[in-house]
Amino acid sequence: MRFTSEQRFDDDVIEREFTLDGIPGVLWTPASASASAPVPLILIGLPPLGLQKTYARVAGRARYYAAQYGFASATIELPGMGDRPRLPEVEQARADMRRVLQAGEPLTDEIVDALILPLVDQAVPEWQATMDVLLALPEIDGPVGYEGGVISIGVRLAVTDPRIKAAGLFAGSFIPAAIVEDAREVGIPLQVLLQWDDEGNDRQASLDLFDAFGSKEKTLHANTGGHTGVPQYELDAGARFFTRHLK
Repeated sequence: MRFTSEQRFDDDVIEREFTLDGIPGVLWTPASASASAPVPLILIGLPPLGLQKTYARVAGRARYYAAQYGFASATIELPGMGDRPRLPEVEQARADMRRVLQAGEPLTDEIVDALILPLVDQAVPEWQATMDVLLALPEIDGPVGYEGGVISIGVRLAVTDPRIKAAGLFAGSFIPAAIVEDAREVGIPLQVLLQWDDEGNDRQASLDLFDAFGSKEKTLHANTGGHTGVPQYELDAGARFFTRHLK
């Protein structure tokens, strides 16, 4: 990992941009974090819009978690987004998806698999490599939570990496059948956020995924409104969820 910039905000949160094997990312830590007082880590997954377009939203959550609850947070660019090399199979699947939706036809399982599974297959090892490096920093000592992003990536991380102790997942992306099967093996505490009127979300698919999770503790936060209408109080609800399970 190579840190490329650092700034300290008025709320005593330190933001450091980094690259790891060519992948850009950002780390936020409370100024109080140190080798003698290390803090837990929250991984914040990005939606498939790229880091530049979603920076303000992600940074706002990360700084709140750091300043108000003492968490470190980090994010990395998704495969195929921003300045990263494009994934031809995903680009083709996006074109197929647009064509099918414009024709008023249902998406096939093959299109959903081609759209999501290559992202999952590449992003999960990248997140694991990022955890390896971040947890080696003296001011960060786990445990680790995962929040947001493409929900399928969070599901796969939750079922494959024991360092993830709790996950706050955001419904709203397409869900391959293989991910539903993964969900049955998830056992960590979950909090799932669902916008009931999300214009781009298959609500029933999100509810079916929630039902499939094998976790004994799983909570669904469903709010009226579209994709960008998440109530502000859900930010605090997420922070309190991670406080219960990471501290």
